[in-house]
Amino acid sequence: MPFYERGQVRIHYEEIGSGFPLLVIPGGGLNSTVGGLATHPFNPFNEFKGEFRVIAADLRNAKGGQSSGPLEVDRPWDAYIDDHIDLMGSGQHPTRGIRSRGTLDAAAGGS
Repeated sequence: MPFYERGQVRIHYEEIGSGFPLLVIPGGGLNSTVGGLATHPFNPFNEFKGEFRVIAADLRNAKGGQSSGPLEVDRPWDAYIDDHIDLMGSGQHPTRGIRSRGTLDAAAGGS
């Protein structure tokens, strides 16, 4: 189980496949976890691993997840965004900048 660490923040992530990096943000709101992808209508790891390097991470402090770090009460959603951008720009996942990344939000909605 790989982790990306920055200061007090520790982000659990998983990846599979090769090629252009595709960041998947699991659905689940504040409880978004990599493990939760198994209960979604489709599993992006299975769907896209033949075409992309698929990367997904638990949100910081998500229930049932393995990521942790202090809660930034003044900017909680910005902090989650920072975690994902930092993960993609870290040594584990070097990219050419935010414009070069593909992103898939795996949230399943209904009407």
